[in-house]
Amino acid sequence: VQLQASGGGVVQAGGSLRLSCAASGSISSFNIMGWYRQAPGKQRELVAAINIGGSTNYADSVKGRFTISRDNTKNTVSLQMNSLKPEDTAVYYCNAVVLGIINKNYWGKGTLVTVSS
Repeated sequence: VQLQASGGGVVQAGGSLRLSCAASGSISSFNIMGWYRQAPGKQRELVAAINIGGSTNYADSVKGRFTISRDNTKNTVSLQMNSLKPEDTAVYYCNAVVLGIINKNYWGKGTLVTVSS
């Protein structure tokens, strides 16, 4: 399965962007799907995740501003980002996990989000 992220761009602080991640196959088998980000000089960090049941988890820094959703019929997971801040600037990566004896991790190529002040 391949993951293709899109929707990144340049936005002013306070603005919004919507990232989408399209899978080449069904996402119904992915136990967890999420978005990570990596800013220059920093480690990759979890931004938001959603499990197969629809439960979500967010980094404290984005709670109340970002919303993750998944559409199993369209095989997509999206991240709606509102009230963007310059510190949200990073490359955002889509991730999918199949839990098992050995977990399988899938990563998409990143999409750059730049928030100007």
